[in-house]
Amino acid sequence: MRFVIALLLAMGVIAAPAAAVPPQAAAQVAAYPAWAPWTAYTVGTRVTHNGADYEARQSHTSQPGWEPPNVPALWSPVTGGGDTTPPSVPGNLRVTGTTSSSVSLAWDAATDNVGVTGYVVFRGSTEVATVTGTAYTDSGLSPSTSYTYTVRARDAAGNRSAASNAVTATTSGGQGVPGQPGAPSVTGVTNSSISLSWGASSGTVSGYRVYEGGTQRAQVTGTSATVTGLAACSTHTYTVRAYNSAGESAASAPVTGTTTGCPTGTLPRHILTGYWHNFVNPAVELKLSQVPDEYDVVAVAFGEATSTPGQVAFALDPALATAVGGYTEAQFKADIQALRQRGKKVILSVGGEAGRVQVNSSAAASAFASSVHSLMQSYGFDGVDIDLENGLNATYMAQALRDLRSRAGSGLIIMMAPQTIDMQSTGMEYFKLALSIKDILTVVNMQYYNSGTMLGCDQKVYGQGTVDFITALACIQLENGLRPDQVGLGLPAGPGAAGGGVVSPSVVNRALDCLTKRTNCGTFVPPRAYPDLRGAMTWSINWDASHNWAFSKTVKPHLRTLP
Repeated sequence: MRFVIALLLAMGVIAAPAAAVPPQAAAQVAAYPAWAPWTAYTVGTRVTHNGADYEARQSHTSQPGWEPPNVPALWSPVTGGGDTTPPSVPGNLRVTGTTSSSVSLAWDAATDNVGVTGYVVFRGSTEVATVTGTAYTDSGLSPSTSYTYTVRARDAAGNRSAASNAVTATTSGGQGVPGQPGAPSVTGVTNSSISLSWGASSGTVSGYRVYEGGTQRAQVTGTSATVTGLAACSTHTYTVRAYNSAGESAASAPVTGTTTGCPTGTLPRHILTGYWHNFVNPAVELKLSQVPDEYDVVAVAFGEATSTPGQVAFALDPALATAVGGYTEAQFKADIQALRQRGKKVILSVGGEAGRVQVNSSAAASAFASSVHSLMQSYGFDGVDIDLENGLNATYMAQALRDLRSRAGSGLIIMMAPQTIDMQSTGMEYFKLALSIKDILTVVNMQYYNSGTMLGCDQKVYGQGTVDFITALACIQLENGLRPDQVGLGLPAGPGAAGGGVVSPSVVNRALDCLTKRTNCGTFVPPRAYPDLRGAMTWSINWDASHNWAFSKTVKPHLRTLP
């Protein structure tokens, strides 16, 4: 019987009983599946055959007789047993040199529990070499062309690490595709054109093409162009590409510009806005009838919150009425109408330093719009000024203002008076609000006072109370989406009007010149002139009266001289 069993075993008719396998050895055997015929294998697949591990070198479908030891063209042995832990990632891949046809690379060594046997170099997603050291030179490349590389470590078991950091190198010489042009800037605008300039591209350049989206708008040989035939008060975003016979470069960073000629309604091209106190403080108390002709817009301060979220209320302050020798609601309303008949606009400012109006829901937005519109109808206000110094929700306030616009019509004036911190970037709620209602917004009169130091549009720090502070901060709004006719300069009317940032009215005029004509600037010079800049605002008409009207008598005549 033993002889028969031995004979059958020798003939392969029956299999020998499995030997007992220690748990650790069993885990190694189970690391890869057993090779089998009529099976599709892809490059890198690993199998076990007769106790040895193999890795597929080519994709194929196996057949009987193609066992891994028999076909080294299809399978390579994997040394290191059943190890499946990949090496560490090679570190600090870097470019050590370039020529017109080669890129030299180096990297830090990787580690592995069974030893690193080499490194695989990739150009993009293509495997270009396997080396044993930590350096490689990729040759036979095209001149003036960019290539991106990564490296993976390989261990004795055939495991590969994750990819290293990627590096990009550009070969020198020859005529490849030009490099990316420098970021363009707007150098001038008219009612029908926008002029641009940009930094030159590297490599051989035949010229530059200006694109708006996917449409070519201009083609020039230099580094500036003027796009013509545009509509007045229209906004356009452009990119620039360099080109030669090898093709086009990558697109530059985008730049946005707005043509002039935006409608100003019944207001002058350049306006002076002032706040009128509906309260008593150390400034001179005034009736609306005492507001001088220099002011184009009078903002009545302030509409207040009620117990209903979003709702705004207003009533003439009894203490003020007493301070001015008697002032009734009827007289106040009559004075509003008299100002309007003189061509002035009177709006209700909501909030102020102590204002607590909150619009944080759709219901509050509706309450805001309904109550402000009711006050407009009752008093004759031409619009609203948002002066909420304790925060706002851009989404719901935009909803409220669009609702108010639908009720009041296209003649509605919408002004805003954010603090400097509120307009440092387009991610701030006030800035988001201004951009989201840009189509119906009249002007943003940022408060260039009670501020301290702030960043300008050149990312330099400026201190309040200087012409540079005003111009460099205004530049942020002008270069980040607001039209020039939607930007005004808010300054105190004189000592006592603010805790800091008080400047002479002549400094305001210098800032106006600098922004509209690029003259009379300080150390900061804006990247372009903004002739449509809307004007100036002051806190307040009452403080202006306290200083013998120095602000309005100096700034308003100067506004009339601007482009």
